[in-house]
Amino acid sequence: MSDTREDRTSASGYSVTPLAPAERDRLAAGLTAEERDVLLNHGTERAFCGTLLNNKSSGVYACRLCGLPLFKSEAKFESGTGWPSFTRGYDPDHIREIRDVSYGMVRTEIRCARCDSHLGHVFPDGPAPTFQRYCLNSVAMEFFENEADIPER
Repeated sequence: MSDTREDRTSASGYSVTPLAPAERDRLAAGLTAEERDVLLNHGTERAFCGTLLNNKSSGVYACRLCGLPLFKSEAKFESGTGWPSFTRGYDPDHIREIRDVSYGMVRTEIRCARCDSHLGHVFPDGPAPTFQRYCLNSVAMEFFENEADIPER
């Protein structure tokens, strides 16, 4: 059986070709129980408990599962919600938006475009100029002070 996935590259030069199921499973084998719950089962970490909430360092936030860059530190802001929040993504091609009607609400879920991991939600109540609040689970991301340090997985 051949692999029929079409290779795709984002505007910023990263592969956003969807991972093959076997590759996603291989990467997921190294996740903690909490990471697995959030990334694979669409869970949410408790508010004000995430390790990246108070991170003020300059750098890039990448997907915990596949390493795709998701957000730059200069887009991070204090939303008061208890989760790391950003006004815009690293590259629009890196984040998929999906209508989420769970829990009796209508929201927009955000997922990694390459590995389809659940990251959090985006809301239209952020600051100017985008007025977007990308609300992320810390366990869904890894922080790298230097973009060159992001491992290729």
